[in-house]
Amino acid sequence: MTETVIDLIRHGQPAGGRRYRGHGVDDPLSEKGWSQMWHAVGNYSDWNHIITSPLQRCQTFAFALGERHGINVTVESRFKEVGFGEWEGLSHDEIKIGRVTEYQAFLRDPVNCRPLGAEPLDDFIQRVSSAYEEAIERYHSNHFLIVAHAGVMRAIIAKTVHASPAGLYRIKISNGGITRIRQTETGGVLELLNGKLSG
Repeated sequence: MTETVIDLIRHGQPAGGRRYRGHGVDDPLSEKGWSQMWHAVGNYSDWNHIITSPLQRCQTFAFALGERHGINVTVESRFKEVGFGEWEGLSHDEIKIGRVTEYQAFLRDPVNCRPLGAEPLDDFIQRVSSAYEEAIERYHSNHFLIVAHAGVMRAIIAKTVHASPAGLYRIKISNGGITRIRQTETGGVLELLNGKLSG
């Protein structure tokens, strides 16, 4: 096989419900979050390697999955979520209602209207892209899994389909959703979005 197949799974729902976590809030997976992820992968185990974000909502599942199927797991710190600055720890309603002007500006222009103290989007995309490119090189012609976050997956999808950073938040990424990218000689092809691998 000369093609490289990359599966990505977003972590399931963390304890504490929906809120902006970025990489400063490290909640564990909730019971529902665990079941979302196990349901998505089912008994599938065709990966040669698993790479995970260092945050526990990703890492605990990655190691449990690796242990179940005897697959090596590597932690990649560059796959941690984008930093949301002042918004970290706040619920979606606290932002949508309590900071409505700020929120609307962010939706219209996520590149230039970042929350105060947030990681610049270009810097985030650059760090995710560098880790992703290295993984493709290292596991060339293999099939591997990345356990990560909505932001990380959006950055990788946008890179694959040559989408502008301004459109990043227009890609919906579900908790426990599987994305598949096939890397060919002519570049990556997005084959699956928010899918599952179980029967």
